[in-house]
Amino acid sequence: MYPQDSSAADGVLTVGGCDARELAREFGTPAYVVAEADLRARARAFLAALAAAHDGPGEVVFASKAFPCTAVLRVFAEEGLGCDVASGGELHLALRAGFAPERLYLHGNAKSEAELRMALAAGVGTVVLDNEQEADRLAALGGGAGGNRILLRVVPGVVADTHEHILTGQAGSKFGMAPDAARALAERIDVAGLHMHIGSQLRSLDPYRRAIAALARIGEFEVYDLGGGLAVQYLADDDVPAPEQWVTDVVAAAHAELGAGRSLVLEPGRSLVANAGVTLYRVESVKPGVGGERIVAVDGGMSDNLRPMLYGAAYEAAVVDRMGAGGDVCTVVGKHCESGDVLVRDVRLPDPRPGDVLVTPVTGAYGHAMANNYNGVPRPPVIFCSGGDARVVVRRETYEDLSGRDV
Repeated sequence: MYPQDSSAADGVLTVGGCDARELAREFGTPAYVVAEADLRARARAFLAALAAAHDGPGEVVFASKAFPCTAVLRVFAEEGLGCDVASGGELHLALRAGFAPERLYLHGNAKSEAELRMALAAGVGTVVLDNEQEADRLAALGGGAGGNRILLRVVPGVVADTHEHILTGQAGSKFGMAPDAARALAERIDVAGLHMHIGSQLRSLDPYRRAIAALARIGEFEVYDLGGGLAVQYLADDDVPAPEQWVTDVVAAAHAELGAGRSLVLEPGRSLVANAGVTLYRVESVKPGVGGERIVAVDGGMSDNLRPMLYGAAYEAAVVDRMGAGGDVCTVVGKHCESGDVLVRDVRLPDPRPGDVLVTPVTGAYGHAMANNYNGVPRPPVIFCSGGDARVVVRRETYEDLSGRDV
């Protein structure tokens, strides 16, 4: 669960060679801490796996919504990944991070005219169309017709085993078009290929096989973007496929259903960044709960990790200088004015006390992306750690930032 480039020697957590206690003292809490070497290692693992499994053209593309941070994007640009963006803001960050425009994929189910104009002006290489109205809008702006490669997002009608809030390939999904609609549109405009994304935090290959088979029935195309969705390990007993196995299996399914020689695109997001990051908190108070557990309140919460409140995502927690120790059953809660502001349930912590530094692992995905200012709480910094050195890549917001847009 913790970053590969971390350890808990003598019960003290280090990330990228940096002592978590010292990170909390120097940079404050809450703070997102990222092992930079992990980002690079995971990018290389996906690239190597695709090259080993597929002898035709292919590309690994980072789904930037998982961690839309310039420094993270820059790492993946340096490692040779492409990047998918689903808004003008994500496009801005990707360009600022140094991605070549032709390596960018513009996604989104409700692209505005302004966003399409921005993408065309930047020279974005691939536009993934969600619906017929977008196709008309893009054509009116002079897109397509050889200037941009066009993919059509297809709803394959596949229900995968994941939470309904992160399921995207089922019939009736807000994303993409039905196979018949995609077939009709492909007869009307110049289309390079098809795109699908069936959901997130997926453990089984079977939904991918069924979805790829649905794409094959639409027709033959040059490019097939198979999306991402690989599950990551949030809890110690989570059993998830390794990235190399996932790539091998998905590519094998594509070869079986689509034939050889196709250009295959994979779009991992969560699985590139989740386990590379942890979040540090300071304990503010500890009190008994009605069920015998201890309620441990920290200085963050739903403003820095919204996933537990959105769809019950489960996390673990530990005290950074007593790693691996047992303890009493605790509920880790945030500081916000909501009863649902609960970060971690039923975790054993060794005698937690005010002032202790707590860590929740596997927060590299969607923590920073979904951070907010509820209760006027400034958003946390992002700290890169590598070789024992730590540096701020996104500074902590200030109270002045909260009023900075006032007019």
